[in-house]
Amino acid sequence: MPFNWRRPFSSQEADEGDVDGASLANSEVSDGSLTYTLAKAGNDSPPTYQEASGAPVETESPLGYSVGSVTIIFLNISKMIGTGVYSTPSGILSGTGSVGLAMIYWAIGFFTSIASLSTYLEYAAYFPNRSGSEVVYLEQAYPRPRWLFPTAFAFLSVVLSFSSGNAIVLSQYLFRTAGVVPTAWQLKGVAVAGYTVAILAVAFSTRISYKVSNAIGIVKVLTLIFVSLTGLIVLGGHVKRVPNPHANFVKPFEGQATPYGLTNALYKIIFSYAGFENAFNVVNEVKNPVKQLRRNGFIALGIVTVFYILANIAYFAAVPKEDLKAAQQIAASLFFTNVFGPGNAVKGLNFLIALSSFGNLVAVLLGQSRLIRECGRQGVLPYPRFWASTRPFGTPLGPYAIKWAVTVLMILAPPAGDAFNFITDLQVYPNAFFNVVMAAGIYAVRYRRKRLGLGRPAFRAWDAAIIFNIVVNVYLVVMPWYPPAGGQYAGDVSFWYATYVVTGIGFLLSCGIYYYLWISAIPRLRGYRIRQEVLTLDDGASSHKLIKVPVAELEAWDATHDAVGRPAGSSTGSGDDKGSLEKSGELRKRNVGDSEGVGTVITTQVHDPEK
Repeated sequence: MPFNWRRPFSSQEADEGDVDGASLANSEVSDGSLTYTLAKAGNDSPPTYQEASGAPVETESPLGYSVGSVTIIFLNISKMIGTGVYSTPSGILSGTGSVGLAMIYWAIGFFTSIASLSTYLEYAAYFPNRSGSEVVYLEQAYPRPRWLFPTAFAFLSVVLSFSSGNAIVLSQYLFRTAGVVPTAWQLKGVAVAGYTVAILAVAFSTRISYKVSNAIGIVKVLTLIFVSLTGLIVLGGHVKRVPNPHANFVKPFEGQATPYGLTNALYKIIFSYAGFENAFNVVNEVKNPVKQLRRNGFIALGIVTVFYILANIAYFAAVPKEDLKAAQQIAASLFFTNVFGPGNAVKGLNFLIALSSFGNLVAVLLGQSRLIRECGRQGVLPYPRFWASTRPFGTPLGPYAIKWAVTVLMILAPPAGDAFNFITDLQVYPNAFFNVVMAAGIYAVRYRRKRLGLGRPAFRAWDAAIIFNIVVNVYLVVMPWYPPAGGQYAGDVSFWYATYVVTGIGFLLSCGIYYYLWISAIPRLRGYRIRQEVLTLDDGASSHKLIKVPVAELEAWDATHDAVGRPAGSSTGSGDDKGSLEKSGELRKRNVGDSEGVGTVITTQVHDPEK
């Protein structure tokens, strides 16, 4: 496999073939069973090809174009700086066993994130007119079997879309701000209330919701700046409450780590950096998206990395190592108490962290609602209108409602302890699996584009970065099987440590079985086939809808619909029908040899704007 070291993080000229992009506004290219249509969105991205089974490109985003440079930066920052840097340092220290290795892990988080970010950027360069990030990238990297990956990813995205963990942490910090020790149900009640307020903050206006995210993001950065500067003051020996601020740095690598602990710590690091990809969920709302995401995505990740490392230096300067290990989810609160004492100042700082947790909920809602909406637009979920509609407020109320319902259920139903930890862990494994196949899918996309004669994208990642990304995610898939040091029942639950792994695999297999029954077995038994058609809503939103076509009517249906699912003769969206182009004389064919020497017919329909 050749390694590409040339201009990985710089702009490159995009070329979608040997015909001018403007004249290809209505074109279709076929390669074997795959059909690609060319479309251009209103976000100033160039016209690009996508496989026709993917959700139709929305020429004008029904969610508007409110995402600029500042919003991109704070969408990512607000998701990254949530509860992670304030709640995971104790777990990371326990897993790595030493202060020195814990600090190295926080630096490793930057490199794993930048490798993943470069992968996302290359995908965005191929598909700059679709929001939803992973939804689109998996759909386009693995278009066959048709609808398999969209079905599996959509099902798991909805079922595992809860944000109960972050809502609980928000509740914990609010109670610490009030100086109250809550009961289990008081903690859950405030978590539900906090999440409901977050939903209301984004439900009524897309533009206002982004402004809320930006404002809270600024407060988050200022809070981390305050923590970092306070830590440097402590480290300089200027705080009497901390008599020996260098104690944890004298023998930084003193301690012992286990393979299980190192894996657990890496999961927490990746959780803390999660969010560097959040802006990719709103690509179709960004003008000139590839350039904006490339520049501002790296800026956001750099800012967060610097302050993460400085914040951990502050913790280690002010809190004894053993106390920090025992802090569990309140490491930052312990830091404030050691530096300022248990007075009103600590309560105020705890409130800032609670606000940071709230901002994380808002940022996740903004990004994941677009991801879930895109799942619905693929047509594989029931009631596509519910998922795709932006009425009445120009916001994705359907995905917001689903996220609220699932999150509230996961807050209220599981009891504290084993069940809560198990359900939280359950989110991790399917995500790691999809991250592996998405990173590897870059090479499938490159291969197919090369066969079609398409040029280089506006951004192309280093092969070394992609391979590193694959290796990290394979590690995250494999290592959860490794038992903890105390044996098979010494994980974060009282039952078998890998139960969540088996359950996650069970979910994936269930999706495969459901897909086979829904798409193949039952249609053959009942004498129909599944086809997709385009559904256009009054608000300008569009979606696919999967329908049942009797076998006796199949030939006629296929003859009167294009590959996207539009009736023949329709000129809406990404292309005119093939028949009208053939009649106009603008039909070209060329052969592309495959590895076995068999020519594949590539049919390109070119619309002449002067005709």
